[in-house]
Parts: sequence; C-alpha cells; structure tokens
Amino acid sequence: MGDSADFGLEMKVRDYECDIQGIVNNGVYQNYLEHARHEYLSEIGIDFAEYAKNGINLVVVRAELDYKVPLQSGDTFSVSVKMVRESRVKFAFLQEIHRLSDGKLALQGKIIGTALNPRGRPEIPEQLNALLPAAG
Repeated sequence: MGDSADFGLEMKVRDYECDIQGIVNNGVYQNYLEHARHEYLSEIGIDFAEYAKNGINLVVVRAELDYKVPLQSGDTFSVSVKMVRESRVKFAFLQEIHRLSDGKLALQGKIIGTALNPRGRPEIPEQLNALLPAAG
C-alpha cells in the first residue's frame, strides 16, 4: 500500500482465533480488518447505526486479501486503514496488518464498499462523499 494510512489500531491474537496448525484462521483476518474499518469510520464521524436508521446501508461488495506471514496466538499486531475513492459509487479501504514484534507484513487487503440508499441503489451519502477525492 505504501501510502501513509489514515488510521491504525493495535490488537492481540486470542487463542480461540487459531486453527489446528496454531496460526490465525484465514477467516479471522476479515474480522480484524472490519473492526479497524468500523473504528476508523467512527473516529471520522460516520455512525453506522444512524445511517441504518435513515435507510442507508454501508456494504462490502468485494474483498481482496493477500496473506503474507501468519499470526500466532499472543502476537500483537497493527491494522492500518486508508480510504480512497474507487469509482463514483464505490470506495475502497486499503488495509495492512503488521506483526508488531518484527514489523512483518501479515496481510494486505483491499475492501471495496458502497452505500445503498433507502431504495437499495448505490449512492454515497454527502457526509461520506466529502471525505473522498474526486473519482478519476
């Protein structure tokens, strides 16, 4: 991802997140990424509950994940988030997970999302739109 992140969150692997091989199960990484995205959005004033009350749903439409180095129980790690415009009606979160003990990249991901208006059609709300650069 290279560019500086908009947000970072430190977390720790819990025993129950690991599989029989003793490493974090691949599906758990999506939980880490989602938690960091939600914390980031909350920090910049995007309230999921308020959006939902108004009939606007923020949804993931695609997830691209590249697994690099596995995390193990007890590892501490950071999850970075950078939000960019993907198209007129889509945005992307560029995310990385780095193990803190050695700085190694554990996962690199691109999560593409949109907002669905009360009619179920893609439409980025103005508050969110204002945070994104113009589509290129």
